[in-house]
Amino acid sequence: MSTLFDHDKPIYLQIREKMEDQIVNDQLKEGEQAPSTNQLVSFYKINHATVSKGVNQLVEEGILFKKRGIGMFVAEGAKGVLVQKRKDAFVDDYIVGLVREADKLGITEKEIVHLIKEVKGSGSE
Repeated sequence: MSTLFDHDKPIYLQIREKMEDQIVNDQLKEGEQAPSTNQLVSFYKINHATVSKGVNQLVEEGILFKKRGIGMFVAEGAKGVLVQKRKDAFVDDYIVGLVREADKLGITEKEIVHLIKEVKGSGSE
């Protein structure tokens, strides 16, 4: 197994996330051909079924689509779908907990914004 992968998460999910990252970061643009399953198997040196599982999830969700005999391509609107999905996950994973903890500690919305700006390095309002 490749050392490029985290042992705490299924590899097929990591393959999927790597492809999603490439789409979100514009390394793979909408309408462009995505790497084939065989190319991914060869690059990562992992089982074909593992790669297929991650890629097929993206196909099922409409992020990628297959052209018979040609390959897989990034669907129109895929980046927007992925960005929105990640924004929603960001809110669930970070913002909800942050707001709840801030409420417990009596931190105001204005203080939260100020702290975020400080952390980001702007420090100004």
